[in-house]
Amino acid sequence: MKVLLLAGLGALFFAYYWDDNFDPGGLDYLVLNHLGAAPAGTRARSAQATRWLMQVNFLSYVQLTSLALPSLTDSKGSLVVVSSLLGRVPTSFSSPYSAAKFALNSFFGSLRRELDVQDVHVAITMCVLGLRDRASAAEGVRGVTRAKAAPGPKAALAVIRGGATRASGVFYPWRFHLLCLLRGWMPQPRAWFIRQELNITTPAAA
Repeated sequence: MKVLLLAGLGALFFAYYWDDNFDPGGLDYLVLNHLGAAPAGTRARSAQATRWLMQVNFLSYVQLTSLALPSLTDSKGSLVVVSSLLGRVPTSFSSPYSAAKFALNSFFGSLRRELDVQDVHVAITMCVLGLRDRASAAEGVRGVTRAKAAPGPKAALAVIRGGATRASGVFYPWRFHLLCLLRGWMPQPRAWFIRQELNITTPAAA
């Protein structure tokens, strides 16, 4: 079994050098779990910040997927895409990051349909995760959210289990599945739940 896990900014450089330096033959799993983050607040709305986040959090995923898909098709493998709750439910002070994650959800949702109608047996598992207990993540939302960070190892286990079982979606913590359903069913209660997790007494960074 051949598994390629791409995490961190190294994945961005890998996307550009793959053609010359890596043979994806025999690949069974591709796990895309890299991200670029910007501080929460109005500074993150700039065109420069948005361009950077789209490049790292969306376009590099597309490029790596296009390179790996022939090998995954041959092996009937799995593509595991680690995304965020902000790719399903937009919230305050995260406009560019949320846009990139929504793009991920739309692209891979459409790709799943395309592979299905072409009888290509490549599983796509979309993982919807919340805030994790990493120092970089906590620093990025300091003073903006009251949401509690989930344990990283448990989130990783949920991702592994979802990929191994070829699940179409993974939600961790599980309550995020309910929140995503509320987005379409009851938009006003959803907005109330989101507001409760914001530290609205602290102004966003200018």
